[in-house]
Amino acid sequence: MAYEYAIALTGSIATGKSTVASLLALNGMRVIDADTISHEILDASAEWVAETFGEEYLQNSSKVNRPKLGEYIFSHADAKSTLEAYLHPKIKAEIEKRSEKQDSFKFPYLIDIPLFFENGNYDIKESVVVYTPKEIQLERFMKRNGYSKEESLKRIASQLPIDEKKERATWVIDNSKNLKHLQNEVEQFVEKIKMIYKK
Repeated sequence: MAYEYAIALTGSIATGKSTVASLLALNGMRVIDADTISHEILDASAEWVAETFGEEYLQNSSKVNRPKLGEYIFSHADAKSTLEAYLHPKIKAEIEKRSEKQDSFKFPYLIDIPLFFENGNYDIKESVVVYTPKEIQLERFMKRNGYSKEESLKRIASQLPIDEKKERATWVIDNSKNLKHLQNEVEQFVEKIKMIYKK
């Protein structure tokens, strides 16, 4: 059975989820990354992308030009639905396969799922949210991606508000300060998981 020992790791755009996933791995936790899986599946689906959206969304005629496709997808709701309907079942099947393997170790592990609350696709009971206040989230996103404030807000608005995710989570890792603070938050979280499991 998949997801028996799984904890969903989620957050929102630019809240620092990837950094937290790396820190968790450094602290000995095993992490399944849905984003990496989705990139692998998207690249393997280059032919489908070209047929569905056009050759201009490929680079070197074999790999998907993700930034260009992302820009188009975020401005066209119907295209976004088409892409998600194609990708999500494939991503879910791969995550399930990896999850069953992790469950065999009988110890908690994390599945990094960006849209865990939005899609409700995964029967995972517990979750940890990487939290950053909205204003810091916007600032980090603009700095990281070089988007305008308007474009950044549009991307952020495509997900549930971070405060709502914080309310729904089992645990929260606070990423509103510096890296040292974040490392400390991650270490505390890992200790909590170990203590729960020892019981």
